[in-house]
Amino acid sequence: MVTILRGNIIHTPSFGKLETVPHGYLVLEDGVVAGLFEQLPDRYAACPVEDFGEKLILPSFADLHLHAPQYPMLGMGMDLPLLEWLNAYTFKTEARFADTDYARRVYRSLAAELIAGGTTRVSMFSSRHTDATLILMEELERAGVTGYVGKVNMDRNSGVAQETTEESIRETLRWLEGCRFEHVKPILTPRFTPSCSDALMAELGRLAAERDLPVQSHLSETTGEVAWVKELHPECGQYWETYAQYGLWKPGTLMAHCVYSDERERSAMAEAGVWAIHCAASNVNICSGAAPVRRMLEEGLSVALGSDIAGGDQLAMSQVVVTSIQTSKNMAMETGEPFLTVPEAFYLGTAAGSRYFGGGEGFAPGHPLHAMVVDESAFPEPARELTLAERFERAVYLMDKSSIAAVYSEGRRVK
Repeated sequence: MVTILRGNIIHTPSFGKLETVPHGYLVLEDGVVAGLFEQLPDRYAACPVEDFGEKLILPSFADLHLHAPQYPMLGMGMDLPLLEWLNAYTFKTEARFADTDYARRVYRSLAAELIAGGTTRVSMFSSRHTDATLILMEELERAGVTGYVGKVNMDRNSGVAQETTEESIRETLRWLEGCRFEHVKPILTPRFTPSCSDALMAELGRLAAERDLPVQSHLSETTGEVAWVKELHPECGQYWETYAQYGLWKPGTLMAHCVYSDERERSAMAEAGVWAIHCAASNVNICSGAAPVRRMLEEGLSVALGSDIAGGDQLAMSQVVVTSIQTSKNMAMETGEPFLTVPEAFYLGTAAGSRYFGGGEGFAPGHPLHAMVVDESAFPEPARELTLAERFERAVYLMDKSSIAAVYSEGRRVK
């Protein structure tokens, strides 16, 4: 089946490159992008066109690091450092998800909010609870969100949210057996080294190898965390080695933050194909620091963005993109390094995540459509006619879920 969208098409087909097609045509065949055209080819002349007029058609967002059970605590505890925040708020909130009715209510709302804000791809932490994690995956699938979800593993230093080693392994296996979803897949999720015993890490590494499963965790977020890991693992020269020694450091592993990853640790990431997920809002809120994103990219690391709710205070990835730009500008004022431009940051919030999941950059032909349609009618009236590049910049800064008129995920319209 051929589907044709018409509107002002804007995308980033490579890092930093902005391509615009005014009043262009985006042609889909069975939900897969067949091409972008300034004029509709004759072979499609008889096909119906969904005309979005002057609206902007943009790639949808990918959020590669967020904590689903922390959704109810958005905006709470923002004045606490990381480790205090975890004990005061996070672990207690996550413990609530033993209640499957509560999990259903929260996760249905979260999934709807993601789609409403134009986020169609995620890599997400659940809690330690198997049944709640399967509910989360089901609600994401129902809403049209695609990507990865992980049952969190944590058998030490995790307060009321802690599980035993045996329970963690048993429940991980039960969870994996229950993962039967088309668009939402499992990802192994040791919370971070301080919350996982050696025995648990070894078992997760075995599962990762035997079942060819991806991995997500945290790395070098704060100086206190880095020092703690050193105390727990004096045999390891650096934080990353605590994952590598158990087979969890491999191509496609997602590591959130990497604020204090030095040149050697970053080199190990690039060599292994480990991704750095930049969570600017969280790093500011918890006073972690600022990750050297520009340097990471120059050194050949793969970088994408994460909201990191509820360390991050905004689920909307448009605001995550803006905060990433602002954080990089603050760093640029101190270091003199170039800051992230709007097209560069937008690429990291959209195309980079698409690339992680095997999709194309921008609206690349041959890949299922992930897109959002932005209505600018509620924005302030400009003093003059704007170029599409200017309209794109303004949309990135001003859009919210009320501005997003339509969302497509895996070629299907889901809003």
